[in-house]
Amino acid sequence: MRVTLFPFQETALAELHEKINKAHLMWSEKDPQVISFSAPTGSGKTIIMTALFEEILYGGSDNIGDPNSVFVWLSDSPELNEQTRLKIESKSDKIRVRDLVTVDSNFDAEYLEGGRIYFINTQKLGSDKLLTTKSDTRQYTIWETLTNTAKRIPKQFYVVIDEAHRGTYTSAQAENKAQSIMQKFIKGSEEDGLCIMPLVIGVTATPQRFDNLIAGTTSTVQKVIVPPEQVRESGLLKDRIIIHYPDIQLGADMTMFKGAVENWLNKCAHWKAYCERENEKMVNPILVVQVEDGNEREITRTDLGICIDLLEEAMVRKLLPGEVVHTFNDYGTIKVRDVEIHQIEASRIEDEENVKVVFFKMNLSTGWDCPRAETMMSFRSAQDYTYIAQLLGRMIRTPLARRIASDAELNNVSLFLPYFDKDTVKNVVNALHDSESVMPTETGTNKELITLGRNLAYSDVFDSMDKLITYRLDSSRKQAPLKLLIQLSRALTMDGIDLEAQKAVKNAVLSKMDEEIARIKESGDFDGRVASITGFALNTLTFDYGENAYSFDEATQTMTVTEFDISRHFEQAGRILGEGLHKEYWIRHSTRDHIEVKIEVIVLTSDTAAMERINAFAEEKFISLYENNKRSIARLNEARKNIYERLINASAQPIAIPWVLPDSIDFSVSDNSIKIDRHLYCSEDGTFQASLNPWEKGVIEEELKNGAVCWLRNLDRKKWSLEIPYEVGGVITSMFPDLVVVRADVQGYIFDILEPHDPSRKDNYPKAVGLAKFAEKHWDKFGRIQLIRQKKGLDGREHFYRLDMAKVAVRNKVRGITSNEELDRIFDTDAERED
Repeated sequence: MRVTLFPFQETALAELHEKINKAHLMWSEKDPQVISFSAPTGSGKTIIMTALFEEILYGGSDNIGDPNSVFVWLSDSPELNEQTRLKIESKSDKIRVRDLVTVDSNFDAEYLEGGRIYFINTQKLGSDKLLTTKSDTRQYTIWETLTNTAKRIPKQFYVVIDEAHRGTYTSAQAENKAQSIMQKFIKGSEEDGLCIMPLVIGVTATPQRFDNLIAGTTSTVQKVIVPPEQVRESGLLKDRIIIHYPDIQLGADMTMFKGAVENWLNKCAHWKAYCERENEKMVNPILVVQVEDGNEREITRTDLGICIDLLEEAMVRKLLPGEVVHTFNDYGTIKVRDVEIHQIEASRIEDEENVKVVFFKMNLSTGWDCPRAETMMSFRSAQDYTYIAQLLGRMIRTPLARRIASDAELNNVSLFLPYFDKDTVKNVVNALHDSESVMPTETGTNKELITLGRNLAYSDVFDSMDKLITYRLDSSRKQAPLKLLIQLSRALTMDGIDLEAQKAVKNAVLSKMDEEIARIKESGDFDGRVASITGFALNTLTFDYGENAYSFDEATQTMTVTEFDISRHFEQAGRILGEGLHKEYWIRHSTRDHIEVKIEVIVLTSDTAAMERINAFAEEKFISLYENNKRSIARLNEARKNIYERLINASAQPIAIPWVLPDSIDFSVSDNSIKIDRHLYCSEDGTFQASLNPWEKGVIEEELKNGAVCWLRNLDRKKWSLEIPYEVGGVITSMFPDLVVVRADVQGYIFDILEPHDPSRKDNYPKAVGLAKFAEKHWDKFGRIQLIRQKKGLDGREHFYRLDMAKVAVRNKVRGITSNEELDRIFDTDAERED
């Protein structure tokens, strides 16, 4: 693959392999198999399927490749098939272009060829009689070709039904026809001479729809499901959809359009600054403008002339040819003012980098993806909210396929709705959540979802945070430490941080392999294991018809395993080790008998205890290698830092990373928010407001009264937040302490972690233990690390009592507790007031 899969994609890929293997074991002509692969729009279903095709054809970490496998990709649209074909071509570095075959009217073959992926659409199967009937120029119908292939290689034939896309306004008749044709592959069709396909994989964003498709079949159905929250965590999708609408109905649609243009130009400026700073390929955002319908006299009731005027006024220049396009059917190039607006196919918009503004009506299908489309303006009425929501769901992919940590503005999609009010905006939000797309974490109005910048009054505070750390835990699929170690060392060498890292790590791992193989040999088990690999006993059973009796030949014959089979097992061992380590070991011992060396690797990987010791060694090496280089990693650009973050997240062991606050953060302002001084981030007018519960409000007021320099409201589950691991029932999870308070003394700034916490919560003592363990590891980087409760003092008044884990005696007591009652007793004896 030319791209690295995200952890949730790797998990889905592994589950697909597991279900396919199970399906092959269960398959018979009377028990065909179906796998339902459901993943939200935006999760990269085609990329996952491309990786699956590669591994089935060429082998992967857990399977040996089968180059004779055949795939059919079935969808209801020629354009979608072409998009899929081009995506597979661009993402795979193994599948050859000539093996991606679009089935057209001239296709005629008895069998489908091995090693190829065929693209068929239901429109051709429904209306193109050339494919489905015999003639003087056609020997086999497509139905016969499919049946012949299915009967010849049932366990090497895969039919993929792409149910992931639907045009929003596809007619019921067209959709029913497409569904009927798709069902032929699942149920078979005696009329056409089509047998039931042995294995069908349904790729869908809406599992209910695919369930309807397979209803009433005799097939065994297995499911692979990608959870939406994992897609959100990946950074593939924007964090927020921000909706702008007028406070009152004044008919100020062009004023709103001007606001949309300004928003788009602001995004252009932010992207330009970011790409130049990070040395990234330039991202050119697109403004998508939905206009009203027209009539016989005019293309649209929306005044395109005024739109062009406002665009050129805001851009302070004339529009260049090709910068503005439209998708209106049957109009070709139209001229507005002196600007020629060319027609463009929706699927081409993303790749035409000079396109900046797109006018359209209702004909951008839900199959359209354009990560560069970041601002949308709709001149349509509130009754079109469903379509607006469905289209917006296609605009939430991030242009660089990752979250931008340093600039919150670049993680937003903006929508401008001049003909909507507060109530109808709620319809859009509801429709978004009902759509097949994964929605960002937050969807709301521009009054609720804001961006805060660094408070320039505290620039020196930000500069003093270079030694602070945090953790990042997510639901990533954990990888073997050995593979992570090799990948980390390679990255460090590639980035010039440690030019000898990859070589040194490989040598250390190979030495560890030598050590473990020597250990197995010394144990006396090695020869027996070799014998089981290189030969096996062949027994003989004879049946005498005359005597009607069986007899066994006690003189068993020993069969020697061929060199071919040993090499195959060697490659399988290499997939267990990963990163080509089996071949590195083979090269290291190249002066010895090559079969003997291969057998050593096979024996090693089949020894569970040896592999556990190697992985423990790798995990320890991984953590130390990262710790020794994390400051240099922190100075890399965001794209490269993102690679290291994914490696860290894939480790089973939580690892501390530098805590770097970005230039801007996303923040939510609710109706009950209050203004509070001295916050590290503020709005453009220098103010900050937030919603705090009484305990949080009381603690921060006490801190500010006692001379705190500034503070940070630490939000839950933001990529910029301070995150601390703790354990509940053997599972490691995260806490996000509510407040970070900054004090000053003669040596500089001190950063305190304060967590006001209700003692009635079940997670009370596990969080206390987590804070104590955090303090034990990182006491030198933070000041106070406090769990705080409010309770009555001896004076009968409410006070805040603080249990400070920065104190050795306190954290030693807390680390060993196993109940909330024990924590209560420690609070009674060790908590202190600071008011």
